[in-house]
Amino acid sequence: MYKNIQTVSFAEAVKAVKSGDRVHIHSVACAPQGLIQALCDRGRAGELKNVSLQHLHTEGSAPYAGAEFEGIFHLESYFVGGNVRRDTQAGFADYVPVHLSETQKLIRDGVHPIGVAMIQVCPPDKHGYVSLGTSVDATLAAVQNARTVIAVINPSVPRAWGDAMIRLSDIDIFCEDTTPLIEAHTAVSGEEDILIGKHCAALIEDGATIQMGIGAIPNAVLAQLGNHKNLGIHTEMFADGVLPLYEKGVVNNLNKKFDKGKLVSTFLMGSRAVYDFIDDNPAVAMMDVGYTNDPFIIAQQPKMTAINSALSVDITGQVNADSIGIRFYSGCGGQLDFIRGAAASKGGKPIIALPSTTNKGVSKITPTLLDGAGVVTTRFDIHYLVTEFGSVDLYGKTLQQRAKAIISIAHPAHQEALDKAAFERFGSHYHFITR
Repeated sequence: MYKNIQTVSFAEAVKAVKSGDRVHIHSVACAPQGLIQALCDRGRAGELKNVSLQHLHTEGSAPYAGAEFEGIFHLESYFVGGNVRRDTQAGFADYVPVHLSETQKLIRDGVHPIGVAMIQVCPPDKHGYVSLGTSVDATLAAVQNARTVIAVINPSVPRAWGDAMIRLSDIDIFCEDTTPLIEAHTAVSGEEDILIGKHCAALIEDGATIQMGIGAIPNAVLAQLGNHKNLGIHTEMFADGVLPLYEKGVVNNLNKKFDKGKLVSTFLMGSRAVYDFIDDNPAVAMMDVGYTNDPFIIAQQPKMTAINSALSVDITGQVNADSIGIRFYSGCGGQLDFIRGAAASKGGKPIIALPSTTNKGVSKITPTLLDGAGVVTTRFDIHYLVTEFGSVDLYGKTLQQRAKAIISIAHPAHQEALDKAAFERFGSHYHFITR
């Protein structure tokens, strides 16, 4: 179909994978499902063993992570997404604790040498380039360092600019597919999310550069920014909530130090409207994760405001964002990359935002973290903490002052118990703390 490009079937393409290889799978919506299924077919046929697989978050099925393929495939993911969470918690798949900014470094420095990179790209242009579309992240490093690169050409993949552009000569094997990319639809913001969104929006100044993820809270924050001016986006990911602000001119990226006028991200996850938005759009730069998540680059953006979520926070300000006790739920991601970058930015604000309770009414603000829970943002790095009950700035506060402040935005039903725990921990002087 494509001039001067010979394509093969998925089954033929994955013959490039050998036992003992490490295979990198393109992330999020660009995970090449046809190649994944063909690789699993080879595994079921007994043709492979001891193949390591790696990726960030992927959309779609991930059968290779399960018990069926024990001894054949072993997933060593950089993030524990919903499609591999149960298998990771059961031990059939594994997780590499790593800052998102350093995922590409593991590949480029040869810590994780890549045998085969399986990617999905847009159709080639007249200059002999294709695009990695919705996900550059660490996949660009895999393309640049793999022994063999297999690419699925799919017209559903947007032609994104920035580091997403790669040459046809970087690819060894081509396949074709026309399956639409998987879409992630906008999460509905509840009453608590809207309140959190309002508290976060109150901290965002005109002219700020912002980072946030995907989900009900980020959507709620973005929905409150309609009257702001001259905002910029430098983030690891974005979704549909950014589009109305860009169309309205609230987000114009004109106050940024780097990439002035451009919306910068390393991957995205959203509806077809988001994919269409980045398609052939020079105002969007999809960049290597080593750039987007470099704390030094982040720190030089004006009024850098980073908004990240958490699973729980203790009364000293330790932030758990990757596990529920010993059960891994997600990963470190780029939280600390942006927390530290925003903290070093002139006028920057690192923000952790979370509902005060779980859906079952259990307090997410706790005297101590659960045994085995990971500390992603340390008590030395936390600044602003936001729940539906308000926001507090913990920077420069003592442990006892922090406890008072944090408990003040816990759910009222849990404040008495938290106060009692703080008194038992810090002693009678705690009662005299007023700020």
